[in-house]
Amino acid sequence: MEVLGVPAETKWEECNNLVHEYLTGDWMLNLMPQIADMLDNSGIEILVYSGDQDFSVNWKGGEAWTLATKWSNKEQFNNTDYSDWMVNGHAAGAMRQFENFHFLRFHDAGHMVPMDQPGYALAMLSAFIANDWNLASDETIVA
Repeated sequence: MEVLGVPAETKWEECNNLVHEYLTGDWMLNLMPQIADMLDNSGIEILVYSGDQDFSVNWKGGEAWTLATKWSNKEQFNNTDYSDWMVNGHAAGAMRQFENFHFLRFHDAGHMVPMDQPGYALAMLSAFIANDWNLASDETIVA
């Protein structure tokens, strides 16, 4: 909290209603056109992830909008099968990816993946930042 400049008297909360209230202005905005533009024109790596144990922010919805995204490699992405996403020899999830678009379904997690699977979330973040999805299978990642 000190590194982030958060006052010491501030108590961390899992879900903060005030923060939620301030973010309701951009609730349910369709950003699919911007994602498609980034996929086609920027070369930026795009990662969408969901936990498979969540009712309110379910992975099927995430999968549906990634499959519906209209970009130049839509057909190839949609025709790519999921493969096990391995962390330290364990199937931590299932990944569909083509070129710079990745959809990762975490096993045994809700929509707060970093709380439900902190080690696997760290492995995902490390792999994404390094742009090396084989990194997660490295035994140096603690899950």
